[in-house]
Amino acid sequence: MERQKLWEELNSLPMEAQQQAVDFIAFLKQRYGNTSGKTRRKTVDLSEEKFIGMWSDREDMEDSSAWVRDVRKREWRRL
Repeated sequence: MERQKLWEELNSLPMEAQQQAVDFIAFLKQRYGNTSGKTRRKTVDLSEEKFIGMWSDREDMEDSSAWVRDVRKREWRRL
């Protein structure tokens, strides 16, 4: 389908359907990547990032799952 015809078809849809088409295109781009020929971003070695290990000296973070459970219990009681 030529681009002009595709554009006309998209514009003929109700706004909700247009948004669904846009969302679907975003999904396809995420799934198949950007094939427009643009270079992809360089991957970063996370071990070199400053934030990795920033809480390594916190004793309450030794078991992060337990910490999250405790915070949720405290905070959710307030609701």
